[in-house]
Amino acid sequence: MIAALLIQAVCLNPVIQFWTIVSETRDGLHAHSEERAKPPLRVVRIIDRLNIGGPAKHVVWLTTGLNPSWFESTLIAGTVPVSEGDMSYFARDSGVRPLFVKEMSRDLSLRDLVVVWKLLRHLFRIKPDLIHTHKAKAGAAGRLSALIYKWATPSALWLRPRHCKVIHTFHGHIFHGYYGRVKTRLFVCIEQILAWLCTDRIIVISQQQREDICNRYRIGAASQFSIIPLGIDLEEIAGRPAGFRRELGAAQNEVLVGSVGRLCEVKNHALLLDAAAIVLRDRDAGAAPIRFVIVGDGELRQRLEGRARQLGIGHSVSFVGFRKDAAALYSDFDLVALTSINEGTPLTLIEAMAAGRPLVATEAGGVVDILGERVERAGRLSVWEHGVTANDQSAPSVAEALRYLIDRRGDRREMGARGRLYALTSLSRNRLIRDIEALYHQLLDVKAAPAERAAASVRT
Repeated sequence: MIAALLIQAVCLNPVIQFWTIVSETRDGLHAHSEERAKPPLRVVRIIDRLNIGGPAKHVVWLTTGLNPSWFESTLIAGTVPVSEGDMSYFARDSGVRPLFVKEMSRDLSLRDLVVVWKLLRHLFRIKPDLIHTHKAKAGAAGRLSALIYKWATPSALWLRPRHCKVIHTFHGHIFHGYYGRVKTRLFVCIEQILAWLCTDRIIVISQQQREDICNRYRIGAASQFSIIPLGIDLEEIAGRPAGFRRELGAAQNEVLVGSVGRLCEVKNHALLLDAAAIVLRDRDAGAAPIRFVIVGDGELRQRLEGRARQLGIGHSVSFVGFRKDAAALYSDFDLVALTSINEGTPLTLIEAMAAGRPLVATEAGGVVDILGERVERAGRLSVWEHGVTANDQSAPSVAEALRYLIDRRGDRREMGARGRLYALTSLSRNRLIRDIEALYHQLLDVKAAPAERAAASVRT
């Protein structure tokens, strides 16, 4: 008996193990082939307009970057007003052909009924598994359309809507610095209803933004929120040749303070000009010259140019307008400033950090979430790992923050290096795409096949 058992252990067990491995491998390959045979999940992404700014790049990157084996993306966008720069070229250059709903724009109007109708037509044709809206206007019209789409089916009679998940991303919010008290309260109520009625997940791009939207304005439940920071195309910034200083005719020792963004009320460039006037007025005669460079366009450009002349600093402020190569200009600045009233996480500051430039900013929205640890708080300013902030929205405070970095070349270099490392390791476009893919898989209750998981794990 013992001899028989020994013979079985020595001779038969390896055979049994071999066939077990073959069987498991065959079953795994069969399951994998079935997974791969499934059609991609259909994602419809809706944004109100592809105007100049971070959200336009964000939706294009997600439309092109999601793994095509798992997701089939369609981008729907509205029209860009004449007063704003149109960034539709960025979608075209990336190979994205959006579906345009011309009636969808920033302002509320009766045309929004037409917008909902046209969005519904697209949804019934595409039959999405997931609808992802971006920004306030598209978030309202898109989620209302999604609600109708989900319930406009015979199975609704026995309370079974279409299986379709709905996500909304707040890139910023319009609850401060945009409208009056009554209109703002109306928009808060609309968002509260939409979050409760037809939103499966709310994405915010910083911890500070989550505190504002969930706790301060009481929009949505805490369990609905996911924090997914912005990402940028590092290749768009890295390795760009310098040349902007020569184009401006800037002296070798001239300190260039850059500001990149739309010229609109919420960006508050008027505050930057007022602070610049203080800095230039108090500058010692023998000190290095300073020039403020404002990159961007918008409805306030003429007013801001007039303000610079009125303040007597027109010769030290260059308005260069909208530039398609804006991401290439940061390397020629000595520091980058932002004086917004309200922000989500400003892409311009992330791009500046990726180029190794220190920041001067107001503490608006999610700005402080990308500045690292606070090192010191002194007077009207706070010193952080990646830059300096003004402690209030006043010209003297912003001027003091600007002077701090203008006068400290060594600090500029150190802050820029730390900010660049942070941007490269935490704020890449590919990290953003992986985070969104993971959230989609979670909401749709699907698992990536082994090969797809392996491919995702090696992306950089």
